[in-house]
Amino acid sequence: MKIAITSTAPDLDAEIDPRFGRAQYLLVVETETLQFEAIENPNIAAGGGAGIQTSQMIANKGAEAVLTGNCGPNAYQTLSAAGMQVYVGLSGPVRQAVEAFKRGELQPIAGPSVPGHFGIGMGRGAGRGMGMGRGMGMGRGRGTGMAAGFTGPIPGPTPPPSREEELEQLKNGAEALKQQLEQMTQRIKELEGQ
Repeated sequence: MKIAITSTAPDLDAEIDPRFGRAQYLLVVETETLQFEAIENPNIAAGGGAGIQTSQMIANKGAEAVLTGNCGPNAYQTLSAAGMQVYVGLSGPVRQAVEAFKRGELQPIAGPSVPGHFGIGMGRGAGRGMGMGRGMGMGRGRGTGMAAGFTGPIPGPTPPPSREEELEQLKNGAEALKQQLEQMTQRIKELEGQ
């Protein structure tokens, strides 16, 4: 079975990145053999839609499940629509998370674990301090793009979205997929015409 895991570096001994859409790397791991493909996430600095784009990228790699620290509403909706199970609250080495998954110790979530745009500013040296030297900022990165400095608590799961919120998320996800399909179709036509 192929699973995708967020990672701070391109190897199994790296730490799990607490972000999904803006994770440094995504490792697509074959659970039986531990062979993996490391993908440097092109969406790490995306202005918006990082969760959706990263979800689509992982779905295209054939992953059946995602292991990460946190998952926002747009990413969760896109992953769910692609038939993937999402496991959150993970930290520590990637290899340990894979082993826990293989042993059946992890439970998938039924909704996003954080609000939208959770990963913005984390670990990128662009902190959002709340002033007066009280140390309440979220940007604990070291300016290298790695989330190694993140030591805050990982919030628990948020309640499932309301019917209206879920409908809006589905519409947004469908529109994003429609646009991507149109772009792909256009590119196919361009390549066939050459």
